[in-house]
Amino acid sequence: MPLGEREGDTSKSRFIGVETYFNKSMTVVLDNNIFLEKGCDFVVAPLMSPTYRPSLMQQFGSISVELRLPFTKSDLNPSAKIWNTKVIGKISEWIDLDSPDQTLRKDSETVLKQEIDKAAYLSLQACLLPTPKRNTCANYARCVNQYLQLKGLDQMQLWLRIPLGKPDDNSSAIFRTPADCWKIWNSFRLLCDHHSNLLVTLDNLNALPADNSLNSWYGEPVSAFIIHTDCFFTTGDDENVKHLSKNLQKSITYFLDHSTQIIISEDRVNYKEMEEYCFDTCSVAGTDHRIHRLHPYMDCVRSLYQQLDPLSERERSLFAFRDDLQPTVQPFKDTLEYVAYQNSDDDEKKFTKKECNLNKWNDIVTLVHVDVRYWAAPEAADILVSDLLGSFGDNELAPESLDGAQRFLKKDGISIPSSYTSFLQPVTAWKLHSAIKAKEDILRFETAYMAKMHNVARLAPSQPLFTFTHPKSSNKESNNRYRNLQFVIPESAVVHGFAGYFDATLYKDVHLGTEPTKATPGVITWDDHYFPLREPICVHRGSTLEVNFWRCCDYTKVWYEWCVTSPSPSLVHNCNARADCMWLN
Repeated sequence: MPLGEREGDTSKSRFIGVETYFNKSMTVVLDNNIFLEKGCDFVVAPLMSPTYRPSLMQQFGSISVELRLPFTKSDLNPSAKIWNTKVIGKISEWIDLDSPDQTLRKDSETVLKQEIDKAAYLSLQACLLPTPKRNTCANYARCVNQYLQLKGLDQMQLWLRIPLGKPDDNSSAIFRTPADCWKIWNSFRLLCDHHSNLLVTLDNLNALPADNSLNSWYGEPVSAFIIHTDCFFTTGDDENVKHLSKNLQKSITYFLDHSTQIIISEDRVNYKEMEEYCFDTCSVAGTDHRIHRLHPYMDCVRSLYQQLDPLSERERSLFAFRDDLQPTVQPFKDTLEYVAYQNSDDDEKKFTKKECNLNKWNDIVTLVHVDVRYWAAPEAADILVSDLLGSFGDNELAPESLDGAQRFLKKDGISIPSSYTSFLQPVTAWKLHSAIKAKEDILRFETAYMAKMHNVARLAPSQPLFTFTHPKSSNKESNNRYRNLQFVIPESAVVHGFAGYFDATLYKDVHLGTEPTKATPGVITWDDHYFPLREPICVHRGSTLEVNFWRCCDYTKVWYEWCVTSPSPSLVHNCNARADCMWLN
């Protein structure tokens, strides 16, 4: 059953699949793995015989090669729906599109095209591409990108298999360290221009690197995580109860929480024997009482999913908004509907007592519906309380609004909040980057957004950016700001943009904020802010990322500008507010 079927879970289902063998009849493969008791949810199966080589077909002379291709059968059994929902195509592992051997290279190009065309014809959701065998994978990436660029064939994803250790094949020389694995993936996706249908499937082989070596993969488009049967172990006499190391459990739990599918791969040593066993004993179609031979392994993974902390009712209601980009608020131009305020007021920490107190104050509180910058107060106030903080602190024009309202306050009056600081943090955010790219408007990459960030990697601790204090000590103080920040990135990564947070001092030692290290517990009113980069920046392990940030003001608007100057320079985003601003009137 889907891993996501558990009480109170309204999230996307997580599924568990099995990497399996080639058979000319996909019906047999499905009967052996899915249509039986405690079966898996999908199979990762080859579509073509592993012994086929186009160069050997020349012996057939004028007979059409296409008529003799050793594909698995694709008639009406299985049905189109089964192909689409139960089968991930596995591209032949032997292909080497960058081989110096011309025959092998040409055979590889031909087979890759034939298998992808077959998968597209069957309407498969995805195909698993074999691991690159060389440091230079330009031809491999070029051929893959040719498919990705085809119009009308953009519904199928391609999953590039990348090991987290040293494979037992010719590619082991290029995967000496965990960092090498990420570099090969990064090179491949750069050659494919960060295409949204190119994803990565991580293969942990028989060992898992240290915790910090997985940091590079957080925020990346990880479609699936492959676990081999020899990674499991037993602790007693019961061979049907499997366990995983704590380190591996932690990694699987992370990927499960980020809607990554899990694939069980059988021990390659016994793979041939298992094939013969399946063919001899499991050839009858239909559901029966046989139990899948790998069910102890799948039960172990299902148990990990069941142990995930359940989402609260509020978190479940917001699940659909994870990594969903929203435009920033225009406080002087937008009129938020009642439902928007109601959703904000659902925050328990912020509004628990609000409605209880409103009735008590009806006789002593007068509501004045007017722009605070232009209102003439009848007398000076002892306390000025405002609710103008945005997800980036000053992005909803709190400085400009409170500057205009400061004249209401006595000289020794108190402002709540008394100060607030914005924070900035570099992130890997493939999903957010892809969403902006899909808009096909280059200026969208120079626009600030709000988002409930989930599938992101926070690459370095956040740093303070701009601070505003109220009441101001001088009316001549400008609200323009500039700052240069430098972040040391501990692991190689791609920077897609910057997350923004705030921390506010309300009064004395009472604070409210979203900055991760000191965020106020239970406060979910504010999303994270997001400043994208038009072109993602590759940062190597231990190097410094230098970013420059400006808050600019004129008589009609306020806007941000930003750029990266190291390790490689970017353009200055949103120059002169050409893409985004907050209007003052």
